[in-house]
Formats: sequence, structure tokens, C-alpha cells
Amino acid sequence: MAPTLAGLLLALSYAPGAWAQASCSSDGAPQPVAVFERFINADCEACWTDPATPAPSARGQAVVLDWIVPGALGDDAPLSAAANGDALARLDTLARPVPARTDVHIAALESAAPAQLRVAQGPPFNDYMGAAITFTPARAARQHGPWRFHLALVESVPAGTDGTAVPRNVVRNMLLGAWDKGKKLSKTEQFKQQEMRPVRIPEGAKPERLRLVGWVQDAQGRVVAAAQSRCQ
Repeated sequence: MAPTLAGLLLALSYAPGAWAQASCSSDGAPQPVAVFERFINADCEACWTDPATPAPSARGQAVVLDWIVPGALGDDAPLSAAANGDALARLDTLARPVPARTDVHIAALESAAPAQLRVAQGPPFNDYMGAAITFTPARAARQHGPWRFHLALVESVPAGTDGTAVPRNVVRNMLLGAWDKGKKLSKTEQFKQQEMRPVRIPEGAKPERLRLVGWVQDAQGRVVAAAQSRCQ
């Protein structure tokens, strides 16, 4: 029953006047220009503590994800507590091998016709959290679907915390899905796509640090929109 209750909590957060209580969303955040992914081998403790860890340019806004990839040491790896199979699946999608240390993948957003993306999260409840992603493609790109969405539950770890010298967004869970070319909902909400699901909070994750990072790709695999939630 926990997933159903978590979804209900998120649905209630969309009720009129409820945003005062549910304020973790991407509303008002700057439009990202890239998705910046770091893949760290769970065997490599030095990769986690390295102050020279690759980071996005300060000149642009990017959403950052830190994937902890299961290594050869298995449960004995220094970073095994945060390692998960989603990292291996993501590397497979990108046709990249498991890195010995740290690997980086950067996807710049298509800027010719900006799309709208919103992510929002409900409060933690019984080891679950409600997650929502809402996408409206740009008018000129509405026939470029189907679109594939990625919604990552990340734990934001500040620099100087838990041994890391740089801020981290450690991927703790992942939701994937696809939408068709768009359905006309109303005159004011044409072609809008939305997904609302419960997402499990892994053991050991700190709920107060949890955020959502989402992005959408078109049929050619190009990233057309990205967003990250923040709690006010």
C-alpha cells in the first residue's frame, strides 16, 4: 500500500492552495543548458574525495548527476552503499564501459525551440516519495516524439560532507518512461504530458537531502528539456 499512499500525497499537493505545504519543485529555477553526468566506480574511494573532480563550467547552468557504478569489489567496495544497477543500465544506454575511476558524459540541450519541463516531489512517507514530471514540447517540435523521460531521485550532498570535496547529486533511484507525439488536453494545455509515480527511497538515503532531476529526449536521442527540484 505504501506506493499508493505516496502517490496520493503527491496528488494532494496539486490541489488548489496546497503548494504552501508542498514546495519542492523546479518552479522558478533557472533553465538548465546541459545534463552533466559523472560515473564513479564504487571501488574508487579516491574518486569520491578528489577535489579535482570534473564539474560543469561556472558560465552555464547544468543539472548534475553522480552515478555510483558497482565495481569488482561488490559489497566490499568503499562506495558500495550508494552503488546501484541503474548506473550500469545508464552506461549501457550510452554505450560506455564501466570506468576504472571516473567518467563524464555531457549532453547539451537543444536550444532552437525551448520546451517546458517541471518536476515536483511530495513528502516522504513509509520509505516512498511521490514524484511528478510534466512536459510541454515547443510548438515547432510537437511532431518530434515519441519522447522519453528520465526522472532521477538524487541525494544532494554538500561539499565538505561525507568526505566529498565537491557538491554531489548521487542518483538513488530512477524512473523511465515514454510519451507519444502528444495529446490535446485543452485550449490552454495543448500537448502537455505528465507522469506521477511513487518512488522508493533506498535504505541509508537522507530524506531531507532528496531532490528530483528530470530530462526529456526526443526520438533522435537529443535532450530537449531538463529540470531539478529545490525545496524552499
